[in-house]
Amino acid sequence: MSESNIRPDGQPERRRAPRAALRLNASIREPGRSRAGARVIDISTHGCRIEALPGATVDSWILLSIVGLETQYCRVVWSCHEFAGVEFANPIAEAVLDRLLQEHGQLSETAIGELRAIAGRAHRLSTQEDSERRTLADLSRKCAVDAVVEGLKLGEGKR
Repeated sequence: MSESNIRPDGQPERRRAPRAALRLNASIREPGRSRAGARVIDISTHGCRIEALPGATVDSWILLSIVGLETQYCRVVWSCHEFAGVEFANPIAEAVLDRLLQEHGQLSETAIGELRAIAGRAHRLSTQEDSERRTLADLSRKCAVDAVVEGLKLGEGKR
């Protein structure tokens, strides 16, 4: 296993594709239920992390609607409080993902601040419940790193 397949916490990386940080409004719908608002926090060709109302059940199927993409049929692979990771039933094409990322450009300073707030909230939650601590700690670490990286990119763009 190469070094790039090891996460900072020493655990093997299970994702099939790298994720890009972004903040997109979306909606989710479980079969037989009404739509609910959600936000996409990061995305790859195979899935994304969302912030939505708590209660997503692992292994349940949802419809995820993101402006600029066809509605995606997704399986919830993990859920912790208001955060969930979903896997697309059919991966999106690399070109489609690239177009989506270009359309939404770099994150604004406000969006970077929101990522930092998510990281802080996830970290606070991780200290409260032992059973979900590792997932939340990973989530808060990833959001914090994403916010710093995007902040650096934003700073480079101003030069």
